[in-house]
Amino acid sequence: MSCESTAAPSGVVREEPWAQQRYGLDRLVPIADGTGTVVAVIDSGVDPTHPQLAGRVLHGTDFLDDGGEGALDCVGHGTAVASLIAAGPAPGVAFRGVAPEAQILPVRVSEQQIVDGAQTGRTVPPDRLAAAVRWAVDNDADVLNMSVVLYLDDPALRAAIGYAVANDVIVVAAVGNQHDVPGPATDPTPYPAAYAGVLGVGAITEDGRAAGFSQTGTYVDLVAPGGHVLTAVPGGGHAYADGTSYAAPFGAATAALVRQRRPDLSATDVIARLVATADPAPGGPAGEAYGYGVLNPYRAVTDTVPAPPPARTGPAVTPAVPAAEAIAAGHPGTPRALTLAAAGLAAVTVTLVLATVLPRARRRGWRPPTTKND
Repeated sequence: MSCESTAAPSGVVREEPWAQQRYGLDRLVPIADGTGTVVAVIDSGVDPTHPQLAGRVLHGTDFLDDGGEGALDCVGHGTAVASLIAAGPAPGVAFRGVAPEAQILPVRVSEQQIVDGAQTGRTVPPDRLAAAVRWAVDNDADVLNMSVVLYLDDPALRAAIGYAVANDVIVVAAVGNQHDVPGPATDPTPYPAAYAGVLGVGAITEDGRAAGFSQTGTYVDLVAPGGHVLTAVPGGGHAYADGTSYAAPFGAATAALVRQRRPDLSATDVIARLVATADPAPGGPAGEAYGYGVLNPYRAVTDTVPAPPPARTGPAVTPAVPAAEAIAAGHPGTPRALTLAAAGLAAVTVTLVLATVLPRARRRGWRPPTTKND
């Protein structure tokens, strides 16, 4: 199968983007660069031919069109996400990923978008998303980046996230882009970001403030750049993009750096470290727009942090089962409930399922201790 990407490349952008400037990646690379880590990008696929991703993309899988390796990206979303994690240096180009030596494991699950206010594109149902999570865990992912949002609490997905947490895999998820949508669709609970054990990441703009679209709620643990962020696009070149989709990979890449630098830390400890080393944000700690603050990769890797706080309670963990059984146990309905968490997805056109809201992350043990530099 082939497709013509709908992404709009802007050519090769050579100047250093604001997000990379903010994080000073040149001083970070000598300390940690993601070597030896695998980040699964559960998304729209990843183009392995982009010059800055060549050699960094493993053979993955395709849950949207069975039989593929995750290398087909018709909308450019997954390629953009992967580039923020692992894009390597290129001559005369200042843009690159936070963990440029990490390996990307592409898991294709959706190409759904909102175009001119209308929903378009295909996606997998929740049970297939759950199976994709399990597949990534079983295929040696250290970190899962989930820049996809399901606006219902699906039992199969909840169990799959529990499976990831039980297997010491770090799960990082976008919190969604429905904050500035008027009416009852504002800030619907996003999954998997709202599940315990998952790091929920919101978006800030260049001025350091929360992006207008970035959802506000107790599921926001941290924020990272997500407004006017430069990304790679399929086939080569770069384009600017907005959305919590593009904030989450900064968190996933930082988790990969910490996992490389401190392999003794559990997934829970890594998330606790990212929370503990966040920079202050408007509203103070535990704010519902900023969580505990702004992600700081350098501090996450280098700061001395006391013993991590108690882990927050994760979702119910089920025994490992084959993917076929996991699919059979799922719910084939609501096939359009899963969307890619880019700011263009301004309208929720699925029925929002009322679910019991899990206790806020601040009440599940994320109490960042005082930190200091080495």
